[in-house]
Parts: sequence; C-alpha cells; structure tokens
Amino acid sequence: MTSPLSPITALSPLDGRYAAKLSSLRPLMSEHGYMRRRVQVEVTWFIALSDAGFDEFKPLTPGARAYLQGLVKHFSEADSQAIKDIEKKTNHDVKAVEYWIKSRFEARPELERAAEFVHFACTSEDINNTSHALQLRDGRRDVLLPGLDALVDKLRAMAHQFAAVPMLSRTHGQTASPTTVGKELANVVARLQGARECIAGVKLLAKMNGAVGNYNAHLSAWPAFDWEAFARRVVEAPEPEGLGLTFQPYSIQIEPHDYMAELFDAVARANTILIDLSRDIWGYVSLGYFKQKLKDGEIGSSTMPHKVNPIDFENAEGNLGLANALLRHLSEKLPISRWQRDLTDSTVLRNIGVALGYAVLAYQSLMTGLNKLELNESQLAADLEGSWEVLAEPIQTVMRRHGVAGAYEKLKEVTRGQRVTREALHALIDSLDIPQEDRQRLLALTPGSYTGKAEELARRV
Repeated sequence: MTSPLSPITALSPLDGRYAAKLSSLRPLMSEHGYMRRRVQVEVTWFIALSDAGFDEFKPLTPGARAYLQGLVKHFSEADSQAIKDIEKKTNHDVKAVEYWIKSRFEARPELERAAEFVHFACTSEDINNTSHALQLRDGRRDVLLPGLDALVDKLRAMAHQFAAVPMLSRTHGQTASPTTVGKELANVVARLQGARECIAGVKLLAKMNGAVGNYNAHLSAWPAFDWEAFARRVVEAPEPEGLGLTFQPYSIQIEPHDYMAELFDAVARANTILIDLSRDIWGYVSLGYFKQKLKDGEIGSSTMPHKVNPIDFENAEGNLGLANALLRHLSEKLPISRWQRDLTDSTVLRNIGVALGYAVLAYQSLMTGLNKLELNESQLAADLEGSWEVLAEPIQTVMRRHGVAGAYEKLKEVTRGQRVTREALHALIDSLDIPQEDRQRLLALTPGSYTGKAEELARRV
C-alpha cells in the first residue's frame, strides 16, 4: 500500500525537508499554479473572442465577464483536483481544462450558448506556452528577484559596514596586496546587480497562432479576420483584458523557448556568482576572519563538540549547483524540437519550479549564513601584521618611479619565499636613493594601511 505524500515520504526534498521554505514559490510554479494559469488563458481568449465582432459570438454581459474572471481569481486546489479527475478520462490535460470550464457554464444560458468558443482554434501549446510565461513572470517577480534583492541589500550593508576594515588578500592562496572586507563584498554586489538586471530584462514571450504557427484553423473559420493582430492584443494587453506578455509572431507548434533559455542562463550566471561568494565566505570562516553566532542546542559534529560549521554556505553551494544543473539542461534542451513539434519539452518544462526552487532555497541559506557572521577583526589584524612582505609591491613601485635599477629584482631577492619583518623592510627603505618625502611615506606604510581605494570603492556600491 502506498503511503500518503508527506514531508518524510516526498521524493524531492523541496516538497519534503525544505517544504516550508518554499511556500511562496509553490503556489506559482506547482501544477496547481500551472492549472490556474491555463484557466486564465482560456478565459482571456474566450472573452476576447466575444469582443472580436463576430455575429456568432456577441459581447458577453458584465455579469458573465465577472463570473469568468471569478473562476480565475478564486481558482482553488479543489478546482485543480477536479481537472485532474477529468484528465483521468481524457488522458489529455489541456482538454480536461476545457471540459472543466464548460462544466462551470451549467445553468448559465448565456455561457452555455457560447461554450464551443472555449479553446476555439487553439492548439494545446497556445494555452501551455502562455501559462508557462505567466508562471515565470510571477515566479521571477514575486520570489526569485526579491530573494536576490535581499542578498544584494544585505551584502551592500556589509560592504559599507566593513568598508574600512583591512584584510589580507590571498591570490592563488598566497599573501597578496591588502584589500578591505567591505571592498571584497562590494565586488559581489556589483556583479550581482548586473546579473539581476539581466534576469529582470528578459522579455517573456507567448504565441497564440495555432497548430503549426500559421493561424490555419482561425482562417478557416473567418478568412478575412486579422487573427495575428487579434492574437497580439490578447497576448500583450494588460490583465485582465489580455495576458501582459510579449507577442511571439514566429513559431512552430511550440513557442521556440529561446527566451526561457535566456532567462535560465541569466539565473544560472547569478547563481554562479553566489557559488563563488559561498566558497569565499567558507574560506574566510576557516581562516578565522569571520566567526559565526551560536545557536542554543545546535550541534556542529556528532563527535567534536567544539565545531561551529559554516553549514549555511555549504547548503547554499550545493543547492546552487543543483539549480544550475537543471537550469542549464533546460536552456540547452528547450529550444530544440524535431520538425514542427515533439514532446520532449513537455516533461522537462514540468521541472522549471524544481530548478527555481533549488535556487530560492540557496538564497535563503545564504541569507541565514550572512546574518550569522561576526567579523573577527583581531584575526584580520594578526594576519596583516604577519605579512609585511606585501609591502614589497609599493616599495619596488616607488623605486621604479625614481629609476632605481633592478627594483623588482632587489625586492624579490629579500622577500620571495621568506618571512619578512618590519625591520628588514625599513632597513631596505633607509638604504634607497629616493627623495626623503617618498622614503617617509614608505616607512609610514603598514600592511593594514596599504589598501589603495578599497574603502572608497566599497562605499560606492
């Protein structure tokens, strides 16, 4: 006997272990959300047909319009289940939606007379592609972008807070010219802002042009009617008169999905930036640059009581990787369809919510981790104090400015692979044949003060 679905019997952790964290995405990207958008598209097309000027389908009364819009506005999980029950007989999900809508016309003569205009001249993909676009619009607007924006805001606040806190850089894992904590976070803010704009800028396309994109059925009914202009109005007019999307004039049976590939690639690029951040923060925690706030009752290891693991950043990295694996498959597969249509896209499209779900889950983990961080300025300062070799760069640069021969080589000889002290560097500086003003400036430098424009750049984002 099959157990009822619950958080501990769910196959996907998105609907199991992490179900509560994805409550905002589930109504939009689930099959229930898909059903609701299909009903919306069918109702919008039906009402628009009544206003097209056909003698056979007069404009609907205000009461009928309100009733139809109510089917969308008040669409419930019970309604989705009713459609699924019809699908058990039809074995066709879109036809089940059509039959459900017609069933809601009973005892309403005005709608019953016009029932054959439900799904009129449409192929299933006219309904499905528009519904997917509406789902993606809502998921992007209501969940995905707010999650990214929250991270950007948090990182910007941290960049400003720690703008002046010096930190040793570690190019190739080795000590390098100092930066500030805030500047390193500002780098991520700048990258994420660009990635976020790419996600927000993708136009969501939809087509309503029939079985192979040529309005064949439409023109067989009314040959003189401008069906392309009509379809454009339905797709592009603001809700509720239209769908508020961008019209796709050229397609086979399916909308080509190029915009989806663009959108998913853009999300994956943002996720890659966040993987980079997760790994860097993990490393800084390991170095002791950040400490993590303790939570009563939390255990870091089953055998090592002292451990406070950077689990939120590890969780984020893992889920971002899962998201990107799915997003990249979606972007590579969806624009490919054999001849005028094959069904390989259908089952793949049902995983859009899964791909976005892993991304949203990762954004939440990152935010949790960032909120736990406490800067350990004493460790940062100790690392800098033990790394006087990083001042070889400014010393040799000033030497070269004043034409001191072999400046780079001289500094390399006394610093490369060696522990360098303040005293050794100062002795070298005192021996240089350079102007006194520059000598004093170099003697005043410390690893913690050699940060260039880092503070200014950190405060600029």
